[in-house]
Amino acid sequence: MTLTDRPANRPTTLTAPSEGAAGRLVELVSPFFVGSPPIRIRAWDGSTAGAADAPTVVVRDPMALRRLVLHPGELGLAQAYVTGELDIEGDLLDALPTICRATREHGASATLGYATLAGAARTAHRLGLLGQLWGRPPRPPASQARLRGRLHSARRDQDAIAHHYDLSNDFYALILDQHMAYSCAYFTSADPDYTLEDAQRDKLDLVCRKLGLQRGGRHLDIGCGWGSLCLHAAEHYGVDVVAVTLSAEQRDFVRARVHERGLREQVDVRLQDYRDVEDGPFHTVSSIEMGEHVGAANYPTFTEQIHRQLRPGGRVLIQQMSRATRPGGGPFIESFIAPDMHMRPVGETVALMEQSGLEVRDVHAMREHYVSTIRAWYATFEANQDKVVALVGEEVARVWRLYLVGAALAFEEGRMGVDQILAVKPATDGRSLMPSVRTA
Repeated sequence: MTLTDRPANRPTTLTAPSEGAAGRLVELVSPFFVGSPPIRIRAWDGSTAGAADAPTVVVRDPMALRRLVLHPGELGLAQAYVTGELDIEGDLLDALPTICRATREHGASATLGYATLAGAARTAHRLGLLGQLWGRPPRPPASQARLRGRLHSARRDQDAIAHHYDLSNDFYALILDQHMAYSCAYFTSADPDYTLEDAQRDKLDLVCRKLGLQRGGRHLDIGCGWGSLCLHAAEHYGVDVVAVTLSAEQRDFVRARVHERGLREQVDVRLQDYRDVEDGPFHTVSSIEMGEHVGAANYPTFTEQIHRQLRPGGRVLIQQMSRATRPGGGPFIESFIAPDMHMRPVGETVALMEQSGLEVRDVHAMREHYVSTIRAWYATFEANQDKVVALVGEEVARVWRLYLVGAALAFEEGRMGVDQILAVKPATDGRSLMPSVRTA
């Protein structure tokens, strides 16, 4: 299921120059590449130009160019794609990696000079676009987040979580497995009959074993999602769980499953900020891909709260995504998917956990598993495409298609990672109370 490396398509066969808009657009983008642009363009007037053997970018509306002028790079391209002003022919999962790799291979490395920019302006003038490019700016897409308030205040955090997770439980059911686990799975088999559901179950078991869950223990699940871990831990390991989320949709979903499975005496599901949990100590704590939403300034508060709520000798497992270079979530993710998301190198997260008094015992990198996970989500998403559009509309469906494909590519290429970090709160005499021989 892993996305295989595909060589970039190096354009070698060019079509004859077009007199239409597509030919002008090829002129417009040519200065940004070494040699011929590694794409074929189809424009709003029906004309085509560019490399015949390259992926085709469809520019349906000149508005796409205005967005790129206002927001050069990732955000402008994303806005144009989700509104349908710009498209890519074929399966996006195949075409986008090819375009990205070819662009990196052929992209101009030198700073564009005045002559190049002047030439681009002349081409825009021939297309009759100069007036449009500098006219009233286009409105952001309806699906783009619009948050207010102080960054990572309790109210803004709740709004950010609602933007991402409250699309509806029915929407996520069209993407996720039966566990409703919205996090990286753990693939332990290459058997063709081995499914995403199996891999998510193996991930849940891995987390529970690392934490050493025992019947009668108290567990805090921070950012419980749709309850995959808290339900699994209660059913199969006999622990009592306090599960917190900022999403009302998730809380209601988990409470319904708790009721269905007869776990009301074991699982307490709350609409609560992690900062407001004060009924420790807990034997164990988990946070599965929630720490990315905490923010850089609040992360010490997050780890200190975990330390405070753990009993001495208690373990915590944080599964969290990382970015090795630029921190944050990136312009597209922060604007359309997870507002205010912040990812950092995994080493910085480890340091912040240690600064709070936790002793980190190991870091388990799972990056390749996320490629397989997202590809499975994408296959389910595509199979349910008509239902997705009927539920959330075409624009949001395009947001999620771009998100899934872009995320799979980022993990495959190592621009993003995901890790399970296991730590313990040492006892007062400094002992970790961890077994000397680990089985998980």
